[in-house]
Amino acid sequence: MRSTFMGLETAKRAMFTQQGAIYTTGHNIANVNTPGFSRQRVNFVQTEPYPTAAMNRPQIPGQMGTGVEAGSVQRMRESFLDIQYRNENNKLGYWESRATALSKMEDIMNEPSEDGLAAVMGEFWKSLQDLAGNPENEGARKVVLQRGQAVADTFHYLHDSLTSIKKDFGNEISVNLKEINSLTKQIADLNRQIGEVEPHGYLPNDLYDERDRLVDELSQHVNIKVTKEKSGGKPLDIAEGSYHIKLIGADGSEVDLVRGSEYNQLGFATNDQKLSYDVPGSIENIDIFDSKGNQMGDSIKFVENDQVIFSQGKLRGLIESYGYTVKDQDDKEVIKGIYPEMMDDLDKLAFTFGTLFNEVHKKGYPLEASDPDWDTSKNKDFFNGLNKPSEKDHNNAAKTIQLNPDLGTKDIAASTKGSEKDGKWQIDAGDGKHAINLSNISNWILSEKSSPALEGFDPTETVPFTDLPIKNGSINSFYEGMIGKLGVDALQANRLSRNSTVLRQSVEENRQSVSSVSLDEEFTNLIKFQHAYNAAARQITAVDEMLDTIINGMGRVGR
Repeated sequence: MRSTFMGLETAKRAMFTQQGAIYTTGHNIANVNTPGFSRQRVNFVQTEPYPTAAMNRPQIPGQMGTGVEAGSVQRMRESFLDIQYRNENNKLGYWESRATALSKMEDIMNEPSEDGLAAVMGEFWKSLQDLAGNPENEGARKVVLQRGQAVADTFHYLHDSLTSIKKDFGNEISVNLKEINSLTKQIADLNRQIGEVEPHGYLPNDLYDERDRLVDELSQHVNIKVTKEKSGGKPLDIAEGSYHIKLIGADGSEVDLVRGSEYNQLGFATNDQKLSYDVPGSIENIDIFDSKGNQMGDSIKFVENDQVIFSQGKLRGLIESYGYTVKDQDDKEVIKGIYPEMMDDLDKLAFTFGTLFNEVHKKGYPLEASDPDWDTSKNKDFFNGLNKPSEKDHNNAAKTIQLNPDLGTKDIAASTKGSEKDGKWQIDAGDGKHAINLSNISNWILSEKSSPALEGFDPTETVPFTDLPIKNGSINSFYEGMIGKLGVDALQANRLSRNSTVLRQSVEENRQSVSSVSLDEEFTNLIKFQHAYNAAARQITAVDEMLDTIINGMGRVGR
C-alpha cells in the first residue's frame, strides 16, 4: 500500500533535482568566459517506480512514478570534434612555424629592393663598366673598391643575420621541448586526480576540461593520438577514464608520452644519458626520457631514407628551420634545413664570386704595369678571406670574404695586353678591356665543360670553371634561383598556414556549438528549472492541505 506521505517525497525530490539544475546553470553562466570550459547539464533520471516487481508486491492497478533525481552532471563534449580539432591544430602549428621562419628570412634577404645583395652586386658590376670607359681615372677606381667593399659587407650582414636567427630557432626548440614536457607532466597529474575521483561514481568535469585544454595545447607541438583507459572501482559508464597519449611519427611510428599518471619527456641526451635542453649544432634524433630525466631505449629519428619522419607539428617546423642531419649517398653527414641550406647557398655564391673574380683579375694588368712581360701572378687578389684553392671548401665564405686591404686603386687590373706595336704586344693602361671581362663574370654560364675566352689577350686567355661549388647557370641566375625558391616556399607556407587556420576555425566553431555556454540558452533553462521548482513547491502545499484534511478534518462526522 502506498505511503500517505508519498506525494511529499516525490515533490521534495523534484525540488532538490531542479535546485541542482539551477545551480549547474549558474555554474555555466559563471564560466561563460573561462577558456576550455564545457557547459554542463544535469541528467534527469526517473526514480524507481512503486511498487517494484516482487513476489509480495501490493496489488494496485499499476506502477506509480516516484519522482526524479539527478543521475549525473555531465559536460557537453563531442570527442570526434576534439580529434578533428587536434589534427588541424597540429598542421597549423607546423605551417605557422615554417611561415614565420621564411618570413624572417625574407626580411633579411630583402629582395627585390634597392638595398639587397642583387642591387649591391649590380652596382659593383656597373662600377667596373664605368672603369672600362675611364681606366686611368682615380675616382672610377676608388668607386670599384668601395663597391667591392659593399659587396663583402653585404655578404657579412646576410651571414650574420641568418646565423643569429638560426640561433634563435635553436633556443625556441629548447623552450618548445620544455613546454611539451611540462604539458605531459600536467596531463599525467590530472590523470591521477581523475583516477582518484571516478571510482567513487563521480564525473570530475572541471578536471576533464583542464585536461582537454592541455591536450589541445600539446597537439600544436606534435602529432598525438589519444585513447581512453577506464578507471578502476565503480566509475559511471560515461566516465572518461585516464588518457593514454602517443606521439605519432610521419611514418606511423608511435611513442608513449603519457599513460595514466606516468609520463615521458623529450630532449637531448648528455654523455651520462641525462635529460638536457642544449640543442646540438644540427639535430639527428630526439631522445626519450622517463619522468626523472633518465634516457630510455631508442631515440626518435628525425630523418630516415632522406625523408623527414618526425611527428608533424610546431616542433618539426622549428627543427626544419634550425637544421637537421642527413647522410648523403657517400654516407657523409649533410646538414639540411631552411636556414642551413640558405646559408650554404650564400657561401657557394660568395666563394664562387670571390674565387672567380680573383682568378680573372689575376690575368689582367694593373695601372702601373708597362712591361709586356709583366708577371701577372704578382697581381694582388681582389678579395681575401676565401679558403685556399687546394681546400675547395666554400663553408663560411660569406662570413670571411673581404676586400683585400692591401689593394690600392692602381692595383686594379683593368687592362689587357691589348695593342701591337713594332710586332710586339704592348700594355695599354687606357684600354680598360679587362674591366669589361671582370664585369662580364656575373653572366658567365658556369659549366665545367666551358672555358670562356677573355677579350684583349693574345694568345687567348681562358678561365676554366673547375672545382667551383656552382656548377650550372651564372652567378646572377644562381642568386635569382635562391630568392625565387625562398619566395615559392614562403608563398606555400603562408597559403597552407591560412588554410589550416580556416579549417581549425571551422572545427572550433562546430566544437563550440556543442560545448560553449550560450547565455540565452542558460537563461531559458534558468526560467524552466525555476518554474519546475515552484511547481514542486506548490505540490507540497497541495499535499499539505490533503494531510490537513486527514489529520484535522477526519473523524468529525456528526459533531
